Amino acid sequence: MSHNTKTAVMQPYFMPYIGYFQLICAVDTFVVLDDVNFIMKGWINRNNILLNGEKHLFTIPLEKSSQNKLILDTKLNFSDKDKGILLKTLQTAYKRAPLFPYVYPLLEEIIMQEETDLTAFIMHSLKAVLAYLSIKKTILKSSEIEKDMSLKGQNKIIELCRKTNTQTYINPIGGIELYKQSNFKNANMELKFVNTQFDNIVYKQFKNDFVNGLSFIDVLMFNPIPDIHYFLKQYKLIDN
Repeated sequence: MSHNTKTAVMQPYFMPYIGYFQLICAVDTFVVLDDVNFIMKGWINRNNILLNGEKHLFTIPLEKSSQNKLILDTKLNFSDKDKGILLKTLQTAYKRAPLFPYVYPLLEEIIMQEETDLTAFIMHSLKAVLAYLSIKKTILKSSEIEKDMSLKGQNKIIELCRKTNTQTYINPIGGIELYKQSNFKNANMELKFVNTQFDNIVYKQFKNDFVNGLSFIDVLMFNPIPDIHYFLKQYKLIDN
C-alpha cells in the first residue's frame, strides 16, 4: 500500500445516505466494522426512500437481531416474499424516475442475492453500487484484520488504521466528539472529518419540494452518473 493511505471505518449500512458514499470516495481503504455490536433502530438495515412525495422507511428483516450480538453474527430473515414486497415498493416509488430503467435492475440484483449473512449482503450492495458508478476502492472487513480484540472505541480504530498502514483516518462529522486529534497524532496519523455540503446536493425529485438525506437509492434514481460523481465531491475535509 502507498505510504499516504487514507482509511475510513464504518458499520455496514444498507443503501445509506450520500454522506456514507462520500466517506468511501474520500479514502483508499474502507473498512466495514462488523466485529462490534449490532445497533438496534440504527441505519444498518433500514433507510428512507421517497414515496408519494414523502419519506418512507424501508427495513431489511433480520433473524433475532440484538444489541448483544455482533454485526458479523447477525443474519437476514429476508424471504423471497419480503424481497418482492420491497422491490414492488421501489417500483411504485420510482417507476417514473428518469434513471429507473438502469437503476432498478441493479437494485433487483442486490436485493435478490442469495445471502443470509447481513455483513456480506451489505458489502455486496456497496460494491455493486460502486461498480455501477465506476469507482474502485479497497473494501475490507474489520473481523478479517488481525488485531487486539480487547481494544474498544477510538483505540480499536487506531489499531485498524495501523494494520492498514494508514496515514490519514477520515470519519463522518457525526463522530467529531468521539475522537481526539492528539490520540491520532501520537500514533503518527492525521484525523479528518467529512462535512457534507448538503446545499450543493439538490436535484429534481418529480415535482416535489426537495427531500434531503434519503437513501442513496434516491440519488441513483434521479441523477445520471456524472452528476452523482459531482455530488460525491460536495464535502469538506475538516480537522474538527
